[in-house]
Amino acid sequence: MTTTAHLDFQSYLATAHALAERASEVILPHFRAELAVDHKGGSQFDPVTAADRGAESAIRQALAEIYPEHGIVGEEFGNERAGADLCWIIDPIDGTRAFIMGQPLWGTLIGLTAGGAPLLGMMNQPYTGERFWSGETESFFARGDEMRTIRTRACTRFEDAILACTAPDYFDDGELSRFESLAKAVRLRRFGGDCYNYCLLAMGQVDLVAESGLKPFDILPLIPIIERAGGVVTTWEGGDPRDGGRILAAGDPALHAAALKILSA
Repeated sequence: MTTTAHLDFQSYLATAHALAERASEVILPHFRAELAVDHKGGSQFDPVTAADRGAESAIRQALAEIYPEHGIVGEEFGNERAGADLCWIIDPIDGTRAFIMGQPLWGTLIGLTAGGAPLLGMMNQPYTGERFWSGETESFFARGDEMRTIRTRACTRFEDAILACTAPDYFDDGELSRFESLAKAVRLRRFGGDCYNYCLLAMGQVDLVAESGLKPFDILPLIPIIERAGGVVTTWEGGDPRDGGRILAAGDPALHAAALKILSA
């Protein structure tokens, strides 16, 4: 479970908001504009752009000025002091494939761990002006002048459930078979969305998210948002999701337990 037992929580949360703004200033000029795209390597297309690198650099520079003793784990530039008690988790653009297509289903992920446990998390979508984050006991959504608490919705039956997944491409054959078994049981499944799916789950719009191949920076900032909205997030085996891998998130604990029976088979 995530923790908020830290005296400086509100200061760290204010820093996360400031980091999101700083990243937005770097990213937005590149969105739906001519942009060079590099491939990081590997068998699957793994894109990175100047927007990804520039945003993470801006966040790292800000953290070096504010909290030079804190650790950083970032997607684009690796780890610094990753064993520090307080460590920031950064994914400057989660959903780079959507970003380069001009789709607004991406976001900047900013998280903070304390002693390895998620302390706070934030997802910022600057193009739509939406922001999701975890408070000490609740999760929140803001857009323009609107700010409100968000909660997952009750949904105990697969027949009523909406399942989201970024893409089936990341499943191996065994994982895909299990995912298909789950997908056949639900009312509706949709692909695409990356980090956005988990925030929609926290908001009560989606009931299940099942994915594979996630890195720690893909999921750590989202864990406190989901949990403090009333949801559950684990691996497919019911284990700790902090290291990524195969992830299952659910808005309803009973639905999560039922989905685990299928995915862990």
